[in-house]
Amino acid sequence: MRLLMLGGTEFVGRAVTEAALARGWEVTVFHRGRHAAPEGARVVHGDRTAEGGLAGLAEGEWDVVVDTWSGAPHAVRDAARLLAGRAGRYVYVSTGSVYRYPADAGSDETFPLVDGDPDADAKGYAEDKRGSELAAVDAFGAERTILARAGLILGPYENIGRLPWWLNRIARGGPVLAPGPRDLEIQYVDARDLAEWILDAAAAELHGPYNLVSPMGRFTMGELLDACVEVVGSDASLRWTAPEAVAEAGIQEWVELPVWAAPGEGHDTMHRTSSEKAIAAGLRTRPVAETVRGTWEWLQSIGGTPPQRPDRPVVGLAPDKEAKALGL
Repeated sequence: MRLLMLGGTEFVGRAVTEAALARGWEVTVFHRGRHAAPEGARVVHGDRTAEGGLAGLAEGEWDVVVDTWSGAPHAVRDAARLLAGRAGRYVYVSTGSVYRYPADAGSDETFPLVDGDPDADAKGYAEDKRGSELAAVDAFGAERTILARAGLILGPYENIGRLPWWLNRIARGGPVLAPGPRDLEIQYVDARDLAEWILDAAAAELHGPYNLVSPMGRFTMGELLDACVEVVGSDASLRWTAPEAVAEAGIQEWVELPVWAAPGEGHDTMHRTSSEKAIAAGLRTRPVAETVRGTWEWLQSIGGTPPQRPDRPVVGLAPDKEAKALGL
């Protein structure tokens, strides 16, 4: 199989590239050259936001294109139009955020979507992703397009900082504010599992939208943080704190306490989505401990400081705010 990876040097794109290379696929990575591509990939440099930035892709044929773009939809439009006659299938890595908020617990791919415009400049994350979906479908057609609507993505190479923050916080030791309840279910997908599904789906010539996230009820916040404590091996003590106490302390869910959303419509939207269609199509989700251990080993290999996407907010709870909430 011949893969064209648009991006391919960070997080999900890197996971896809490494998985394809491990399968013996012929991989071309198109990127701006800011980070090194995995060894073994053919590299083409270009900036899809610049005039003439796609010139490096003027020639060539591929079986599948994978695109993780999350900016202005017209960038996907231009790339997809350029490649439509020379590539077999387009996989656009989208997001569950394309569904209207709040979503119903257990909702699937038929839930109403936000509006999107394939010709638009950047407006907002959800609208941009939906517009990019439309751009891919417009160029390749519904039968040759896979819309991989990923939920929360964790794992090695994470450049958002969610799981790395928890790991580094627990590594510091001492009392740790753990947002409860302890058995609160969470959903996410390991970037490596997402990558394997994308490649399998492309090889099987699937099409249409799929929610890519772990089964509802498979994992809990307690399992995630317990795994962090075990993997890091510090003297951290998890202090489970009721959602009401977290709110009273003025602590922001999701951003200051990454991954966590208090019970209610926000939690149902983020952590109770049906992925049965993707599971039936082969999605496999590794145990929490493997995601945590893989992320910690990668984090240690780069000195403990994770990369940070400039277009995303820095996550995590300030030490003084945490101490105050814990009464220390």
